[in-house]
Amino acid sequence: MYTSDGKYWIASADANTPIYLCPQMANRHGLVAGATGTGKTVSIKVMAETFSDAGVPVFIVDIKGDVSGLAQEGTANKHVDAQLEKCGVSDGFSYRAFPVEFWDVFGEKGIPVRATVSAMGPELISRLLGLNQTQQGVLDIVFRYADDKQLLLIDLKDLRSMIQYVSEHAKEIQTDYGNVTSQSAGAIIRSLIALEDAAGDKFFGEPDLEIKDWVRLKNDGKGIINIMDCVKLANEPLLYSTFLLWLMTDLYETFPEAGDLDKPRMVFFFDEAHLLFKDAPKALLDKIEQVVRLIRSKGIGIYFITQSPSDIPETVLAQLGNRVQHALRAFTPTEQKAVKTAAQTFRPNPAFDTEEAISVLGTGEALVSFLDEEGAPNMVQRAFILPPESLMEPCGEDVRSKIMNGSDLFLKYGDAVDNESAYEDIQKLEQEQAEAEQKAKEEAERAKEEAKLEAEKAKEEARKEREKEKEEERKERQKEREHEAASRRRKNAASRVLTNTISQIGREFGRNIMRGIFGNMKR
Repeated sequence: MYTSDGKYWIASADANTPIYLCPQMANRHGLVAGATGTGKTVSIKVMAETFSDAGVPVFIVDIKGDVSGLAQEGTANKHVDAQLEKCGVSDGFSYRAFPVEFWDVFGEKGIPVRATVSAMGPELISRLLGLNQTQQGVLDIVFRYADDKQLLLIDLKDLRSMIQYVSEHAKEIQTDYGNVTSQSAGAIIRSLIALEDAAGDKFFGEPDLEIKDWVRLKNDGKGIINIMDCVKLANEPLLYSTFLLWLMTDLYETFPEAGDLDKPRMVFFFDEAHLLFKDAPKALLDKIEQVVRLIRSKGIGIYFITQSPSDIPETVLAQLGNRVQHALRAFTPTEQKAVKTAAQTFRPNPAFDTEEAISVLGTGEALVSFLDEEGAPNMVQRAFILPPESLMEPCGEDVRSKIMNGSDLFLKYGDAVDNESAYEDIQKLEQEQAEAEQKAKEEAERAKEEAKLEAEKAKEEARKEREKEKEEERKERQKEREHEAASRRRKNAASRVLTNTISQIGREFGRNIMRGIFGNMKR
């Protein structure tokens, strides 16, 4: 209920004592706590309706699916009438629907919500994949290398390709980036496959969410209530909590400083808030605390919904100034301790015992303490929460479909787009490398073949040279033989001449001797 004096009417201590939430303090964050079935959802819806009427956009995580009733007008019943009477509401209440946009990570019950792998960053991706410190270090290298090489990490196939590429070129990048073992790379890829099997891949892609699209007003000035259907997402607690962490971080990084505003720029309700902090490393808890502490200066109010205040770390709990505490049951020592802790978070009221009251609150009742105009917590009051003007139960599927299909944002985000990114770039790079390797191989084979031909040519030339040399040697030997033969012929001829001469001389000498002998005889 939005009153004329500008304050937000949320509950009443009795028919004459309304309890207001100061709009200028609504960005100091808050907590809505209580056991299952005690009325937390009603409190969330009433606050969302009030913020919407005040022109403040709202985001609500819908774990059970019943928040969707904000899109449809409520119906009269005796329980609502009784609650109105307890709260002292005599006029101004009317059953009506509120401006709603439906969102869903899986795109089934709302406009798809996507983020890029780069936007989520290695820290949250590591948490989502359940990586150890060594594996997270490898993932840091992968992100750094992708950033340096201007390779866009949009979806999980980009990340997988990038991990494989870095692993295959580990030796080449080791000096500049550090060691990447195949074992760590393999473990990360196995975790990615498990995430894909859990449908986590649907969250990563484009068009990615521009969170400013949630900060919208209707033409009549009412803030649009963005309802994120998380019934299916909550079945994957790690994915759900990582999504909320990313959302908080993106909120902080997106919006500029706003200073003190008359009312919040936007308000976020995060259900099952304990999952944010479960098993989170200290560095991540410190980051959450920093975001919660600083984001209020940007005009953003964050309201955590959980069963017990003890689910929230004390450093974060101290930042939650506006409190709505529904009943907590105290049957076991642990539950009794949780009740005591919850009571101690309030400024005491001497009119009743806070710890006792928490255990006996009825449905629709809560302990309420909002910050006053100076930012100090008001004394806790036992109060009746105003009933919502919208439908108590989930809206009809026809209503949901009509709103979804009629949204201009559905045209923007409805269809996934697979833009060129690291996966395609690496494929091109690997193709170019394969082509270069093939070309080098072909050139090597060609060079080898040319070398072989040259060798054969040289061998043939050497053979010819040897044959030439042999031929020359043969000719030389032939010449020598001919020379020797000629020499022998000359010697033979001379010998014959000499022999003939000697023979002739001999014959002549013989004849002369014979003549001399026989001539003397005649005389």
